Amino acid sequence: MATPSLLLLLADGRFPAGAHAHSGGLEAAVAAGRVTDLASLGAFLAGRLATAGLVGAAFAAAAHRAAVAETADSADPARSARRSGALARLDAELDARTAAPALRAVSRRQGRALLRAGRAVWPDAPFADLPATPGGAHQPLVLGLLCAAAGLSRVETATIAAYGTLTGAASAGVRLLGLDPYQVQALLVGLADACDGTAADAARAADDSPERLPAAAAPLADIHAEIHATWEVRLFAS
Repeated sequence: MATPSLLLLLADGRFPAGAHAHSGGLEAAVAAGRVTDLASLGAFLAGRLATAGLVGAAFAAAAHRAAVAETADSADPARSARRSGALARLDAELDARTAAPALRAVSRRQGRALLRAGRAVWPDAPFADLPATPGGAHQPLVLGLLCAAAGLSRVETATIAAYGTLTGAASAGVRLLGLDPYQVQALLVGLADACDGTAADAARAADDSPERLPAAAAPLADIHAEIHATWEVRLFAS
């Protein structure tokens, strides 16, 4: 059984998974003049929550579901094979929903970083069942397994995923635009209900088959990600 402290630990940006090195696309949006102040940052965060936040949370919740469904007697090869197959389908579907090659690479890079931390903290989790794709599994899938190993619920898993899409970009906004951190925190408070609602929607969606999971897209964010990946000098990895 998980404790509230475990939920806070995994939602904390200081968990050693490299999240602090990513702006969630904000650096490119700032450079393009699309985010310039507190109001436009708020709009950016709301849009990110409704797209990347919903999709990532749904896939994390679906990976959690796959892990929990096959938890009993996890050493059974048949159970491991079913879990591995479910995770491979999720990985392929999330890849199809991530149009920009740069964002696919970022998701897998963050997945590798989170996996390193997860193996150190919960070595008995079924990480071996993650798909052996080039670059590693997508970050939401690793997060789902990690949260299941921690004993968190599906809704808590989705909440961590949705919350992470907001806080990284919000923190980057303070650094990139020199915004008042207190006002940025007020923005996050204002988005708390939307974050909870997104997590609840994502957790419910995880009952569907992988091909029916949310596919909300942000084409401009994809374009920005590809441009950002070409920069020789940048503050954030994405």
